[in-house]
Amino acid sequence: MFALTFRRPKPLVVAAVACCLMLQGGRAAEDVPAEPNSVVYEKHVRPFLADYCVTCHSGEKKRGDLDLEIFGTEPGFTQHREVWDKVRSAMDSREMPPEGKRQPAEMSRRGFVQWIDAELAKVDAATVPNPGRVTARRLNRNEYRNTVRDLVGVDYDAHATFPHDESGYGFDNIGDVLSLPPMLMEKYLAAAEDIAKRVILTEDPALKRVRKIPAGKFSTKADAVSPVEEDIWGFFREGEITTDVAFPSKGSYRLRLRAYGEQAGTELPRMAVRLDGKEIHVQSIRAMAEKPETFEIPLETEAGTRRVGVAYLNNFNADGDRNVYLSSFEVVGPLDTPPEDYPEPHRRILPKRAPIGGELAYAKEVFRKLASRAYRRPATEREVAKLVKLVEVVMRDRGSFEEAMQLALQAVLVSPHFLYRWEVDPDRLAAGDGRDLNNFEVASRLSYFLWSSMPDDTLLGLARAGELSKKAVREAQVLRMLKDPRSSALVRNFGGQWLQTRNLDQVEPDATVFPTWDPALREAMGRETELFLEAVIREDRKVQELVDSDFTFLNERLAKHYGIPGIVGDEFQRVTLPSGSARGGVLTMGSVLTITSVPTRTAPVLRGKWILEQILGTPPPPPPPNVPPIEEGAEASKTATLRQRLELHRSKPECMTCHQKMDPLGFALENFDGIGGWRTADGPHAVDTSAELPGGRKFEGAAGLKGIIRQHQDFPRALATKLLTYALGRGLEPTDRKAVQQLVEGLEKNDFKISALLLGVVDSEPFLRRQPESAKNEQHTSLHP
Repeated sequence: MFALTFRRPKPLVVAAVACCLMLQGGRAAEDVPAEPNSVVYEKHVRPFLADYCVTCHSGEKKRGDLDLEIFGTEPGFTQHREVWDKVRSAMDSREMPPEGKRQPAEMSRRGFVQWIDAELAKVDAATVPNPGRVTARRLNRNEYRNTVRDLVGVDYDAHATFPHDESGYGFDNIGDVLSLPPMLMEKYLAAAEDIAKRVILTEDPALKRVRKIPAGKFSTKADAVSPVEEDIWGFFREGEITTDVAFPSKGSYRLRLRAYGEQAGTELPRMAVRLDGKEIHVQSIRAMAEKPETFEIPLETEAGTRRVGVAYLNNFNADGDRNVYLSSFEVVGPLDTPPEDYPEPHRRILPKRAPIGGELAYAKEVFRKLASRAYRRPATEREVAKLVKLVEVVMRDRGSFEEAMQLALQAVLVSPHFLYRWEVDPDRLAAGDGRDLNNFEVASRLSYFLWSSMPDDTLLGLARAGELSKKAVREAQVLRMLKDPRSSALVRNFGGQWLQTRNLDQVEPDATVFPTWDPALREAMGRETELFLEAVIREDRKVQELVDSDFTFLNERLAKHYGIPGIVGDEFQRVTLPSGSARGGVLTMGSVLTITSVPTRTAPVLRGKWILEQILGTPPPPPPPNVPPIEEGAEASKTATLRQRLELHRSKPECMTCHQKMDPLGFALENFDGIGGWRTADGPHAVDTSAELPGGRKFEGAAGLKGIIRQHQDFPRALATKLLTYALGRGLEPTDRKAVQQLVEGLEKNDFKISALLLGVVDSEPFLRRQPESAKNEQHTSLHP
């Protein structure tokens, strides 16, 4: 069976590797036995390489800067692992020997490849486990937004505020590239202030419960007390006005009065407030008409109707006229605010009122829980004490308890323990030593892998109990978490970056060439991909169904674009595809087909390159410099098909090797135009979807391509590599090969169900262990591009 390369070659290496392996002292090749244990290096391998290669990779003119005489009389798999990877890949893919050169017998070729696989497996088995180092990871924008949402209940749009996150190894959660520039720190400070104000209310909602008693509701028996304007009572001699006020419930209230006076004599005007004839407050009035003053009288009362009165106490008119005016009377309350009157984020942080005199004790209780959740591990007493001290300082400066809690919450949100995912190594670890992650670190790895957010109370509770070190408990949590709506983050953040469909927002197809393109179609394409990936994960389907399936999700707009009848409405529906449908799987989704096109046409090279990189994990080397582009324009399209122009382009020696791998994969998808619509012609030319891979394997169209990839060993391996990279937040290293191989073997043993891959990741050594930061002297060679 034809196989494409698995491990990434360096530029120009695969184009040359295995083309010529001239090993001094070799002899005529015998067929390499199919049984690896029967292969003798001196007898079979060295002669095989010498017989089928020339001097390209030896001496001063070695091709691709690769000298394979380093093997000598011993294969040296440990020292030259990367070189043997490339030899294996080129021979297995039938890129080498190149066309026109004598080819080995198929049995001998397969025996050679299988021998390399067996020897590399021995190297991997003998490799000392090294779980690798993960740099302390700053929360990226998605993780920050989700973590704030789950911590305090506020949806803060970090994408609109924070700068773009850098990506590494195809993902934006890689610790090595998530730096913290000064501008971002300023954004974090502003965000913390904004979030704290949205979470904790500083004004009691009960204070908004105000009833204004209009002047007309009052009455009086005093001749010298009378309304002077619509809402103002004037007191020109001693006297009282009264009204009946209904108090709906027992509790605390405030009577809020607004008044001013006319001054005369040596005393200020005095006004009394009475309840059922009993004086409960006396107020001296300093304010004048230009600027009335407001004062409040606290009141505890039973439910029912009470008679409220306002009286003038000290008239004077011997030398001037002392008078007083009431311009407003309001009843505020009841002030015993039920919890539901506060918004949910406030209640999440402050579920009850702080007891008078016990504010600091209450703050300590709140922050012991809040800081532990924010930091994803138990907060220390010292950390909690610092937050409580902030509360104390604000209250000492006459701030309210709520204002103090706002400031302390800001401190939590800008703490490095919140902004970073720390895995702090004990001092006793020496360089090169690995360690098991503690339960809280495992909880964070699980939650940010599957949810892109903080651990929930269930995970943190299991961490406190030490249960997450048990495989059965971890696996049960993975299955639980996948059922949670928050697992849609795995689809958006892993799936969107793996398939690169997050780039759909950035593509702009030419409106004159594709007049049906619009925002609704763009949105529908993205939604189809998300719903499909969610179904594959939650229904625990085989990973091969990602490439070729009998169902998808469509609304009327997208179904019309695909030419599929019977779908009505904007809502997405699960659609079973008819037998023989060209759709099904991610390769033929509009989202993928659009991002792998150029604005005016399809791009078989881009589509082929995308399949090699994202689906098979075998990216081609960068193109050589100064290669002219293919001929474009209307005249070129009339005289030659795109395939013909590409074939002319790849006939150049410097282009041939890579295009032999990429172009056939792209040609197979030529029935789909630049925005994924079906077509049988490209302008005046009929579409030709026939393809031939290096080594002579032929196939036709999307169905043939899917059939090859479904059977291809590189697809599960590439998916496992991508998923482990995303889960760890770091690039994979040579020491991770064993973990990747175990993931692939786990898939094979479990009928390729995607749950086997997800569970395999969280049970893998790199996921559950780490190398200390002090191990700086180790080689750090990535397996990735």
